[in-house]
Amino acid sequence: MSAKKPQKGTRPQTKWNIFEKQNYLLFAVGVGVIILGYLAMMQGPYNSFLSLKLSPLLLVLGYCVLIPIAILKRPRQPKSE
Repeated sequence: MSAKKPQKGTRPQTKWNIFEKQNYLLFAVGVGVIILGYLAMMQGPYNSFLSLKLSPLLLVLGYCVLIPIAILKRPRQPKSE
């Protein structure tokens, strides 16, 4: 018996190959936003706009929006006819 060959243009899906380039890019953007949030928190006095308004917004955006989207996003499956 011969091994089943994958179709041309598709990658064989393995157990550990669940993320694609777009997932890693979104994850990197999320980590970058989180780092910017912590850097904004360090700037200026404790009661400045950066420390009280902008940095919590950036941290919530990174931790609660971008990182989960990067983990949960699935690649589009081609339409089979």
